[in-house]
Order: sequence, then structure tokens, then C-alpha cells
Amino acid sequence: MTTIEPSYSARYYPRLALLAFGLFVVGTNAFVIAGLLPDIAASLDVRPADVSYSITFYAIVVAVAAPAVAILLPRVSRTTLMASGLGLIAVGTVIAAAAPTLGVFTVGRIVAALGGAALVPAATAAAASLAPPVKRGQAIAFVTLGFTLASALGSPLGTALGASGGWQLPLYVVAAMAAVLGVLVAFFLRRVPLGNPVSIAERFAPLRDHRIVVVLGATLFMTAGFNVVYIFSSEITAGATNSNGTLLAVLLLVYGLAGTVGNLGSGFLTDRFGNRRTASAFMIIHFFALVVLPIIDLNYLVTAVVFAVWGLAAFSAVPPLQHRLISIDPAASGIVLSWYTTAMYAGIALAPLLGGAALAVGGAQLVPDVGAGAVLIALVLFQLGYLIRRRTAEPAFAAQVR
Repeated sequence: MTTIEPSYSARYYPRLALLAFGLFVVGTNAFVIAGLLPDIAASLDVRPADVSYSITFYAIVVAVAAPAVAILLPRVSRTTLMASGLGLIAVGTVIAAAAPTLGVFTVGRIVAALGGAALVPAATAAAASLAPPVKRGQAIAFVTLGFTLASALGSPLGTALGASGGWQLPLYVVAAMAAVLGVLVAFFLRRVPLGNPVSIAERFAPLRDHRIVVVLGATLFMTAGFNVVYIFSSEITAGATNSNGTLLAVLLLVYGLAGTVGNLGSGFLTDRFGNRRTASAFMIIHFFALVVLPIIDLNYLVTAVVFAVWGLAAFSAVPPLQHRLISIDPAASGIVLSWYTTAMYAGIALAPLLGGAALAVGGAQLVPDVGAGAVLIALVLFQLGYLIRRRTAEPAFAAQVR
């Protein structure tokens, strides 16, 4: 039996912590804009919807650049990619924080997005390669928890900082964390093993399976559904919070903490009830939470309860969706999950466009209804994936998890 020496564990867990902190910085940098949207818009003399489009640019850059980096730079040291990515995040965030105009602000966000595209895939791959084989799943989960905690803690804390010290303050804090972390990565994460390069044909091969494509479509619309509400949460909850940034930060904290609990518990439910039942149940709860949100928007306590249910449902649907993708083609799970990341960022990119249109047509209270509609589309697509005729015999593992 293979055993893991305590001294070896003591060596790789601190390194995994650096990777998790890196994803926390990336996630906080992406999510914190939601709570600061009105203040940024007022400072740059534009509409909140105009600022939200910078999130679209950010997400599109990550969605396109992340796989491009993996394809074009397979032999570049992961340490170099991660440290350079953190450097770009620091520089881009400083540019955004000091921006006198929306154009400069957007340029800063795009520079930071290039940093995220370099960092996230390299950090996830590094987590798997640094840990021994029997610990790789736990290592990846440990590192990606940093991204989850960004929405649970990073974004609410950033919103609270912005309420007390101006919207630029949390961005400067993120930039400082990225700069310090970049130095630490360069010194303490050297000689990270490289994986085998994946050809372009291999990377696109999973998209020939229509079942995978519809699950990716479900991922895109579900991500758009909760992000369209999250991004415009300051305007949607203005009646309940009286436009108080601290009260909004508490709501985002409730959302994030409930989401973290849901994300952790959903794996158990998926193993117990299967990915189809688990994902479907939480998408239905997600749908109704968004439908209810405009109705109770003037009551802060009830809004907080709905935010908790919403966060729990939104995050709980993620593991069974990923599980479904893996069950369709276990042998290509790594490549398939990279497409999941692309679909997720495509959904983030779509959210501001949907939200801006909803604001223009019906105001802030229409935004949750648009989000609910996107979640409903996701549910339909997810169910469609089980009705599509299988091109080949489904692996035994897939049959067991249905």
C-alpha cells in the first residue's frame, strides 16, 4: 500500500495554498465589480450597465485566451505562466483603479483578464502535478476552493471596503495581493512538472458528442442566469438596502457562504441521488428564487433569506453538471472540463448584455426574471442531453450515475 509521508504532505500543502490564494485573487478581481458598480459608474460619469460591459470583455478574453495559452504555450514553465499572470492582474487592476474614463477602465480589466487566463489553467494543472496520485482529486478541490471563497468572502469584503473607502480601494488591495503573490509563486513554486501537450484535434474532439454540447449549453445559460442578477445586485436590492453598500455586502456574504455550503454538500447528494436528479432539483429551486426576488425586494430580511436560497441552489448545481460531463466521457474528463470553463466564462460574458437589455426595457426588477428565464433554458437543455440518441455505447460508469 502506498503511503504519504507527513513530511511530503507538509511540503506540498503550503504550495497548494499559494495556488488557492491565486484563484482567490482572480475570483475576487472578477466578482468585486458587482458590488461597486454604481460607484464606478458615478465616478466615470456613465451608466452602471456601461460599466457592466467591462465584465463581458473580461470574460470573453479569459474564455478565448485560456485555451489558447494551453495550445500555443504547452512547453512554457507553469511557474512562469502563473507568476506572469499575477503580474498582469496587478498591472491591469491598477490601471482600472486609476482610470479617468470608462475606456481606460476597460483596458485595465482586459489586461487583468489576460493574467487570469494565464494563471487559472496553469494553477489547476499544477495542483494535480504537485500532489501524489492518491491525493490529486483533493488537491484540485483544495485549490479551486479559492475561487469559491472569492464570491463568499472576497467580493463582499471588497464591497464593504468600497463603501468605506471608495471603489478604488478594493481594486488596489487586489492588485497588491496579486503582486506579492506573484513574487511568492516565482520563488516557492519552481520546477512544477509539465503535462503532455494536447493537440487541437484532441481538444475539440469532445464537441462531436451532442450530449456534451447540450450540457455545456446548460452551463452557459445557468451561469448567465445567476451572474445577471449578481452583477446588478446593487440595483436590484436598492429598495431593501436603501443603496447602502455595507448592507449589500452582507447580502453578498450570505449568498456566498450559502453557495459554499451548497457546493461542498452537492457532491454528496450527486453521489447519493445521481447527477440528473441533483442538478434538476437545484436548477428548479434556483429558478423560483429568482422569480421571487423582485416581489420581496423592499424587505431586507426576506431578501437575505432569498439570497441564501439562491446562493445555495446556484452553487449546488455546479458539481452535478461537471459530474454529468465526466460521466459521458471519463477518459477525456480533463479536456471536457476545460470546455466547461470556457462555457462558464461565456455565460459570464452574456450576463451583462442580458442585464443591460433588461434594465433598458423594464428596469432593475426585470433583471431577475431574465435570469430566471436563462436558468429555465439551462434546465431544458440539461434534460435534452438525456434524450439525445447515444452515438456509441455509453460507458458503464455513466450508466451507474444516472
